[in-house]
Amino acid sequence: MRRHTPRTALTATAAALALLLTGCAGGDGPAEADGTVHLRFQSLAWQKESVAANKQLVSEWNATHPDIQVDYVQGSWDNVHDQLLTSFEGGEAPDVIHDASDDLADFAYGGYLADLRTLLPGRLTEDIPERSWRTTTFDGGVYGVPFLQEPRVLIADTKALRAAGVRIPTPRRPWSWPEFRRVTEELSGEGRYGVAWPLKEPVSVTLNLGLSAGGQLFHRGADGKTTVRFEEGDQVMPGTVRDQVNADRSATRSALGMSGSDTLPGLFGGKYAMVPLGFSYRQQVAEQAPEGFEWCVLPAPAGSDGLAQGVSPQTLSVARDSPHKEEAVRFVDYLLRPANMVRLAKGDWMLPTGTEALADPALHTAEDGWATGAALAGSLRPAPAQFVRGYPEWKDKVATPALQEYYSGAIGTEELGRRLVEDGNRVLARYQR
Repeated sequence: MRRHTPRTALTATAAALALLLTGCAGGDGPAEADGTVHLRFQSLAWQKESVAANKQLVSEWNATHPDIQVDYVQGSWDNVHDQLLTSFEGGEAPDVIHDASDDLADFAYGGYLADLRTLLPGRLTEDIPERSWRTTTFDGGVYGVPFLQEPRVLIADTKALRAAGVRIPTPRRPWSWPEFRRVTEELSGEGRYGVAWPLKEPVSVTLNLGLSAGGQLFHRGADGKTTVRFEEGDQVMPGTVRDQVNADRSATRSALGMSGSDTLPGLFGGKYAMVPLGFSYRQQVAEQAPEGFEWCVLPAPAGSDGLAQGVSPQTLSVARDSPHKEEAVRFVDYLLRPANMVRLAKGDWMLPTGTEALADPALHTAEDGWATGAALAGSLRPAPAQFVRGYPEWKDKVATPALQEYYSGAIGTEELGRRLVEDGNRVLARYQR
């Protein structure tokens, strides 16, 4: 459950990664006076199971590596960017840094993170797909290891679906966007809406789900500069939501200002039949659902590009100023061994990026929708805004207010496109001179 703002990056091909990301050498910094290397690992794990998994792995490492001891440091997603920036500038950054791929660009271009190309072992670089490595590749360098990812899914009231007699979608036969709209109409009535869209922060949801219909919004020209275009594929997802709220009345207007967690009481209480949420929200549903509430996990709607959607994986990076980079990478490699990656994924209720970990039978069970999520992994792509310079300002000053007004019905499609493109390109141009 991570929402940050990206900057810019260049991608490397799979062949280049295979050549560059090889080998792992010995320590490059002095040991402590007693001969023991001490590393600081700042984790952003926050769910009880995730914190326990991280701390247990640190303990197991320390028990088997007396010459390299790791100190667990608890961080927070709420202020991680500013906190890391302060620690970098103050020369007190952790050696191993947990973050998300869309928060790395500033630190990579600022020279705060180590380029991992010559440090990572071949086992790890070959196990994680190239599409995931693209999320941490900036200007040809690799500044983080993507290890957890989270698709968006539909959390649904099973009894409501059964009562309405609608077709239940699967990853092999998902709903199309038009079918999804029809289904939410069929699920509406008698005091219930078909869907609640929690769009307090509408931009990443719109961009990432828009990929399924071929939406990209950001386009890089031959000169390397990025511009905004609002094309037919970009309009499918937001147009569906707007019609559900304003024309069909199959989506509740009150949810537009909510966070994902805010919608759960209404789902449990029968106010609406489905909520599009990040995969990790299943943990809250499993813990908070009242006795007798039956729920299921369904794939998000598909478009011309199938089930494609954007993600910004969680990452592990190494501080450039760390005197023990190789030892830090050895610890990262240990954390991300397939069995350990599965433990971290289950603790965070997310999917691992590693191919071997993702194949673990524990992540393919019907219980709590694990199998549905695992089936979506191959459709995940780098978030469209991952590498766009000026994205944070475009998001805050242009896209967020424009989308909020559009979803509420205050402006139409033409005005939304004008603001995203004209106002948006003026913002991006200042970052690309």
